[in-house]
Amino acid sequence: MNYYFKNRKQKIETAVALGFNAKVDAAPRILATGKGALAQKILEIADQEEIHIHKDENLVQILCMLEQNSLIPIEAYTAVAKILGQIYKFGNTTSYKEV
Repeated sequence: MNYYFKNRKQKIETAVALGFNAKVDAAPRILATGKGALAQKILEIADQEEIHIHKDENLVQILCMLEQNSLIPIEAYTAVAKILGQIYKFGNTTSYKEV
């Protein structure tokens, strides 16, 4: 799952890639974060791999401040859980995209 936004004033694209392994982790984990060209690469890879992309400016601002491989903070649980619920509702976690 990826999150991204474009800063309206500076037009800087920012992306965060999340992963979740329920057998290992208590919460989703930050896999990658990036701005500009790196954000575009994260989104390109997600699109190629048919990974869900969700646009949420507020959430990505919180998540991009975290270190790679860290678990998401408890403050983000509700927002991420809603998105995960939408993905799992469709039965195939790689087939649903929202931009």
